[in-house]
Amino acid sequence: MKKTSTRLADGRELVYYDLRDDTVRDAVDRRPLERTVTTSEVRRDPLLGDSVAVASHRQGRTYHPPADQCPLCPSDGERLSEIPDSAYDVVVFENRFPSLAGDSGRCEVVCFTSDHDASFADLSEEQARLVLDAWTDRTSELSHLPSVEQVFCFENRGAEIGVTLGHPHGQIYAYPFTTPRTALMLRSLAAHKDATGGENLFDAVLEEELAGERVVLEGEHWAAFVPYAAHWPYEVHLYPKRRVPDLLGLDEAARTEFPKVYLELLRRFDRIFGEGEPPTPYIAAWHQAPFGQLEEFEGVTRDDFALHLELFTIRRTSGKLKFLAGSESGMNVFINDVPPERAAERLREVASS
Repeated sequence: MKKTSTRLADGRELVYYDLRDDTVRDAVDRRPLERTVTTSEVRRDPLLGDSVAVASHRQGRTYHPPADQCPLCPSDGERLSEIPDSAYDVVVFENRFPSLAGDSGRCEVVCFTSDHDASFADLSEEQARLVLDAWTDRTSELSHLPSVEQVFCFENRGAEIGVTLGHPHGQIYAYPFTTPRTALMLRSLAAHKDATGGENLFDAVLEEELAGERVVLEGEHWAAFVPYAAHWPYEVHLYPKRRVPDLLGLDEAARTEFPKVYLELLRRFDRIFGEGEPPTPYIAAWHQAPFGQLEEFEGVTRDDFALHLELFTIRRTSGKLKFLAGSESGMNVFINDVPPERAAERLREVASS
């Protein structure tokens, strides 16, 4: 992998990740952009104890542009985009309309390929490995920013999810706090460790799932399963079998096997609802240990946390979506229409030949 860092016309950082070491990246952003001005602010809810990012400048962000005006495609002649070069393998840049900025963190866009009509599942294993390497590098770089406490790499796929740019891409949020979902995991981790005299909850969950009926696929270094209490109609958790706190902790064997396992998982997702169905909308979310202090989670260290990816779709059956209504949105109590055992069975049925 070759990494080349440059700046866009308004001062934002852009980083190329290339498969070839001899690739030269010297294209200049020719757009007449002024410096980006953001109004991002993090406010803490005194009742719930969580945080909300207020970012009114995002009202003006790019919204469903036609394909020939996509800002994530390479620049072509006088059609100038966020990527100055005429082609790329993987590229990461600071979001022009960030939810978090400055002392409130940072937001980046990750473009998986220059092919506008592709998806992550269409990538070769070599390309998918390059994305993994980019995620890992960005996690390392962002973790050293003084305002950053947790790094979250994720992909939103599909208009039903709320995606406003059709180009295959993901995002990275660098939060100035530990997110509520991670805090819940850490509290459960601490309670279980205390109750069992030191047993790791993540290890126990993985061991139990691998011995059960909800395993979707398993490699030498990775395992994917539908969790016992899945929140979403089709939800899969992907774990490295050797517990590590973040992407930086993966060894070469796990990195090598990841593309094959993950691409197979994504391709199965696109076959859940049968031939002729539109691509399955999904969210793919990496859960990594925070880089900040964990004193409030008594007895827990970063090494107790288990890196894992959670992949889920809001489509519950052909032509029908799972909406978050009263119980889910009002009380955070999910009601799942698809039994996790049946979801796992279906994801095994659609294995590629």
